[in-house]
Amino acid sequence: MVPTNIPFTSPVLEHTLQDLLARYPGIRRENIGQSVGGRDISVLIFGVGPHAVGVNAAHHGNEWITTPLVLQFLANYARAQAEGGQIGGISAAELHAASTLHLVPMVNPDGVDIATGCTQTGPDFEYAVYLSQNYPHIPFPAGWKANSRGVDLNLQYPAGWEMAREIKFSQGFTLPGPRDYVGRAALSEPESRALYEYTLRQDFQLTLSYHSQGEVIYWQYLDYLPPGSRELGETFAALSGYTLEETPYESGHAGYKDWFIQHFNRPGFTIEVGLGENPLPLSQFDKIYADNLGIFTAALSGQT
Repeated sequence: MVPTNIPFTSPVLEHTLQDLLARYPGIRRENIGQSVGGRDISVLIFGVGPHAVGVNAAHHGNEWITTPLVLQFLANYARAQAEGGQIGGISAAELHAASTLHLVPMVNPDGVDIATGCTQTGPDFEYAVYLSQNYPHIPFPAGWKANSRGVDLNLQYPAGWEMAREIKFSQGFTLPGPRDYVGRAALSEPESRALYEYTLRQDFQLTLSYHSQGEVIYWQYLDYLPPGSRELGETFAALSGYTLEETPYESGHAGYKDWFIQHFNRPGFTIEVGLGENPLPLSQFDKIYADNLGIFTAALSGQT
């Protein structure tokens, strides 16, 4: 149901969502916005309980492997719930009754399609080719993380955005391009704004933001220490085998996780899956899924 042997482009995402919704009517879909290129940004909602967990993937185009990861979990979870089974050793029915999963599987559909070379014609791709000339040392399209305007969507949130701008400009990222350009202002891009506004409308107890690569979990923003955050991060690390680390200062501003922690004082995590150079090969998918299954179930169960 979730293809794990082909690049996961936005058309593949749409076909997969149609299949999931047809097979599991308990999954609800909302479109929370559109990308610069007019592609829908969807959230999938599953569960009826008060413990709300927000999960997002593919803020960065060449980190598209995170999209089938989160969808594979949802498909397996929905099947287990329908069949009265377990997911990760936990009763799916109990998880479903206790929690609600809000899953945004592809924050950056334009960037994913650029990075995968899904459509090598049309205005999005042609403009990306043009912008990539600003940074000839970054491989194209494999190095493309940004949206179709050349803005890094995980440097768009109102938590130290000005500091992120100062840091990235000092590193030479002063123009739109494949990565690390912060945009003209916080929340200038429709994709980041869509996730920001959706989050404000919800009551998430915690959030998981999936990226690649490094097999590391980042849990902190500056000196903000949400209650239970460190303990939950240690649980995630033990379950996955990933390392729990503080976010490096030079990349520790204006991310979704940073803003969520600052605004809500609740646990937010960036999880960097896999090892190697983005885009990661699909040969790593099975290990990545196995490593992260316990994180998903612990997050939904409220385990600490």
